[in-house]
Amino acid sequence: MTWQDADLTAYLERLGVPGIVDVHVHFMAPPVLAKVWAYFDAAGPKLGRPWPIHYRTSDEERVETLRALGVKRFTALSYAHKPGIAGFMNDWLAGFAERVPDSVRSATFFPEPEAAEYVPAVIAEGVGAFKAHLQVGEFAADDPLLDPVWAAIEQAQVPVVLHAGSGPMPGPHTGPRGVAAVLERFPRLPLVIAHLGMPEVDAFCDLAERFENVRLDTTMTFVDFFPDPPPADPQRLLALQDKIVFGSDFPNIPYPYAHQVEALDRLGLGDDWMRAVLWHNGADLFGTGSA
Repeated sequence: MTWQDADLTAYLERLGVPGIVDVHVHFMAPPVLAKVWAYFDAAGPKLGRPWPIHYRTSDEERVETLRALGVKRFTALSYAHKPGIAGFMNDWLAGFAERVPDSVRSATFFPEPEAAEYVPAVIAEGVGAFKAHLQVGEFAADDPLLDPVWAAIEQAQVPVVLHAGSGPMPGPHTGPRGVAAVLERFPRLPLVIAHLGMPEVDAFCDLAERFENVRLDTTMTFVDFFPDPPPADPQRLLALQDKIVFGSDFPNIPYPYAHQVEALDRLGLGDDWMRAVLWHNGADLFGTGSA
């Protein structure tokens, strides 16, 4: 790990892109974020190891940090981990989007009867992204309570950033099986599989190849924080160039933001691949904000 955040400006200028579109950024209501950070500080069982957070600052400071890094458009992801909390999270996220116009208005959901009502409601209000976390929420992608949710999202074509892989620690419903079952029934569902689906990268690449609206994000992949690289064939990622979008997990990362870009660059897949991942693919998905 040699890159620092100050190195990004020159790198983006050399690539000739206006900046970065980051599809995997977290902003949460203060009481929720406090609990998330406490879990990271305690190296909770779903993490599997100590996890020092690099960007522990206020919302306002973190927004300015992203802008200084050259991030022109970013999601504001929060994820419901139990019934009855998604509405509170979504209300807070709506207010955040009003305050921060370069963010993508984001929302979450949980398998509960009310989701059939609040998901179409936030879609009608103009939400631009959803986040769901199968590991933390311990629910199955093919839970029948999510059928009306997937139907509404497929019809509206609002992307869902979905943590479905079994990393960093497996859960009772992680892995590709449930996601594949959902896609068989909702084949146009716009999913962004977080973390390349680590460690089941090949299986999720299979889904990206089979289903036109399935993409994968790069969040925390190939970074030095993990002792072993993800089981991913870089040449397969090259072939999927148009389906890979940049994600970082900012601010909950244990290294400088620039290291994620460095980790992807050293794969040696070429400048065109980096341009697509850092800018073009995300811009096609979420727009470019005020840039």
